[in-house]
Amino acid sequence: MEKHLAFQKENGLPFPLLSDPDHAVAEAYQAWGERSMYGKTFMGILRSTFLIDEHGTIKKIWRNVKPAGHAQQVLEEIS
Repeated sequence: MEKHLAFQKENGLPFPLLSDPDHAVAEAYQAWGERSMYGKTFMGILRSTFLIDEHGTIKKIWRNVKPAGHAQQVLEEIS
């Protein structure tokens, strides 16, 4: 949490950042699973984005997110 707080302060974010050290939330959202890199497999975060409305309803899910251009996809969806 210390790194989260430092990042929040450094970037002037007006909202709290959450932490999921036991990855319970990631597992519930199916965003934790087997990954592979350089021929090795391991458990880790599966890059995903969830668009959730003010009532807590998931409106859209993006799986296997690539950072380049993804913010624009989300902005287009909420416009």
